[in-house]
Amino acid sequence: MNTAQYLDSTYLKTPEQSGISNEETLQKDKELAQEAIDNGIFAVMIRPDYVSEIKKYIQERNSNVAVGTVIGFHEGTYSVDEKLAEASKAIEDGADELDFVINYNAYLQGDIELVKNEFIACSRLSLEHHKVVKWIIEIAALSDAQIADLTKNISNWAEENFSEDDVSRIFVKSSTGFYKTTDGKPNGATFEGIKIMLDNAGKLPVKAAGGVRTPDDAEKMINMGVKRIGTSSALALIKNESSSEGY
Repeated sequence: MNTAQYLDSTYLKTPEQSGISNEETLQKDKELAQEAIDNGIFAVMIRPDYVSEIKKYIQERNSNVAVGTVIGFHEGTYSVDEKLAEASKAIEDGADELDFVINYNAYLQGDIELVKNEFIACSRLSLEHHKVVKWIIEIAALSDAQIADLTKNISNWAEENFSEDDVSRIFVKSSTGFYKTTDGKPNGATFEGIKIMLDNAGKLPVKAAGGVRTPDDAEKMINMGVKRIGTSSALALIKNESSSEGY
């Protein structure tokens, strides 16, 4: 199995979170991009501030590695206008894929209209610019029933508002990797959570993010039906090694 073609190789720590400078963070992103170029990895997933430089870096090397970034990250509580503004800047900077954190707090509070409106507005902006859009639902914050319900809602909203071709470019994604859980519970993709997403995603592709740390786990996820895997251990997975990385 060519696992590399399913991988979004990810580095999403801010300089403050990692205790390094902007320049050092950019260098890490360049190393991530070069690793993807050298190993046939589908995409790199980085913070918005670095999209322009990394897009340029990849283009200069005549590579088709996709550049993805995160919007409303990681809490998802940004307003719709803030998410649209952040997405517009990322599109202008050359991002190929936009991974939005859905406002799952609003969903949990019962404000379904807010969640629906942000989904439609942000998806429309992305699709009008021919981008892939992914919606992170943060499964660690949800019950099994809520994972099913929110996934099904996103699927229904996509089919109601966009063409079949557009629907194929709207993913449901499991996790940010930054959610704080208690009692050692996983904060990323689990086989159980992904199965619920796949069972309720309809025509939408599913991305498993976080927690996929061994080649066997990656292969199992792919065989289950996921179309992409977000990981900070892409090289280990394709070299048939296990990783202790958190994402």
